[in-house]
Amino acid sequence: MSRLVFISSPHPPPCLLLLQTCSSMNQLKQIHAHTLITGLARFTYITSKLLAFSALSEHGDLRHAETLFNRIPAPNVFDFNSMIMGFLKNSHSEKGLSVFTKMRRIGADPNARTFTVLVKACVGVPLLDQIYGQIMKFGHECDVYVTSSVISVYCKLRAVEFARRVFDESLDRNVVCWTSLVSGYCGNGLVDDARDLFDKMPERNDVSYSAMVSGYVQNACFNKAIDLFRDFKRRRANVRLKESLLVSVLNACASVGAFEEGKWIQMYLDDHGFEYGLELGTAGIDFYAKCGFIKDAKEIFDKMPRKDVTTWSAMIMGYATNGENDTGLELFAEMEKKGPKPNAVTFVGVLTACNHKTLVNEAWQVLGRMSKIYSIAPEIEHYGCMVDLLARAGRVKEAEILIRSMAMEPDGAIWGSLLNGCLIHGHFELADKVGKLLIQLEPQHSGRYVLLANMYAKMENWEDVLRLRKMMKDREVVSISSWSFIEIDGVVHKFLANDKSHSHSRSIYQTLSQLRKELESFSNANDSLLL
Repeated sequence: MSRLVFISSPHPPPCLLLLQTCSSMNQLKQIHAHTLITGLARFTYITSKLLAFSALSEHGDLRHAETLFNRIPAPNVFDFNSMIMGFLKNSHSEKGLSVFTKMRRIGADPNARTFTVLVKACVGVPLLDQIYGQIMKFGHECDVYVTSSVISVYCKLRAVEFARRVFDESLDRNVVCWTSLVSGYCGNGLVDDARDLFDKMPERNDVSYSAMVSGYVQNACFNKAIDLFRDFKRRRANVRLKESLLVSVLNACASVGAFEEGKWIQMYLDDHGFEYGLELGTAGIDFYAKCGFIKDAKEIFDKMPRKDVTTWSAMIMGYATNGENDTGLELFAEMEKKGPKPNAVTFVGVLTACNHKTLVNEAWQVLGRMSKIYSIAPEIEHYGCMVDLLARAGRVKEAEILIRSMAMEPDGAIWGSLLNGCLIHGHFELADKVGKLLIQLEPQHSGRYVLLANMYAKMENWEDVLRLRKMMKDREVVSISSWSFIEIDGVVHKFLANDKSHSHSRSIYQTLSQLRKELESFSNANDSLLL
């Protein structure tokens, strides 16, 4: 065991200098022994520092901290706070609360920091109500950080009305309190209430904007997230953008294919010397892959100094969804050799990469290795990939057997994959059985009726076509139209089938008509050459 060299200096005490550089429990115990020999252990400041390291440091030891704490004759508020934080950090919320109980029992008064931490230990609204009562009793309801913590925890417990009450009763609300409630509303799906509150904020900072943008992304309001980001850029042109905000916007851009805005972010990152950390790099990979620029995604992947399992999984899925199946499988083989251990998400990407009729055997091998080598039980997403592959490859009986052997109940997506495979390869008898089952399983899904009705129409079974249409009408099934989008000059335009709502719809249809005429003319000319 290496010995510590104690430097003699009149001020500050050597043990304090050593505590600042302490990096292990062995060193801490030697420092502690030194304080006992020299009599410094009787000073509360010294013991508090020893306790804080044991309870809170990544190199600490919570059991040792408990021993130290129990030997302190009269712990002060900082000692209590260290123990409460230590227990919460290690997911022992009940022990953290018991420390607070002891604190009150011996008459030690909590401070604002005590309550900021303690509210995070509350696992239910009644308990948080009691803690909030204590906050009021000791006069800490005016502390903005205490208020912000209470609001956040009420929202996490789905008690948004209580969070709003705390917010409204607070006499001193700063941007932190406002932002906590904005995030709380978004976390509970109340995105319109969040935006209304955001617009009323007396002041906003980059954290406020990040909370609102992230809330939009969390609630799948991607275009609104991008619009708000553009507004932020206009209003705060000279502010260095935070990584968390850029990650949220990149995720929004990836979801709606807003390539120009996402590309602007990538240029901003490069111009301002951002390092591609795990979150930022993975978001960039996902963005480029979903926009179809897989080479740019790989460039970011190669630039990242460190890659975790999420990063590797995103890159593999990127290759799979861009039709580069073999490259995705090669990257997975590389991951197995020198990357992190794959997880369940990784295998969804690998099975998606196998989604070609020539790779059915590889997919079976992947499914087997997943459980045998990595001890990962297949989830419904893995079965979904496998069923889709088998069905589209025409091996519908195999797909049906796999569905029947699943450990969980198959969902509509899995039966839908089997139905599509049956229709593609002409297995109409099985398709009829699966289609009827799907309608029972998802009676409000319009697509299930349409697929089955199209099959009946192909078979000229008009009686069943009319029966399905009547069934849809009787059940008030709403038809959901498919849509596509295109980005022009940074604006994403969304289109439905037979859509006339767009401001340029007249000229769009004129152009389509002209294209149709030219294609017909070209086709007729080719036909005449063949005669």
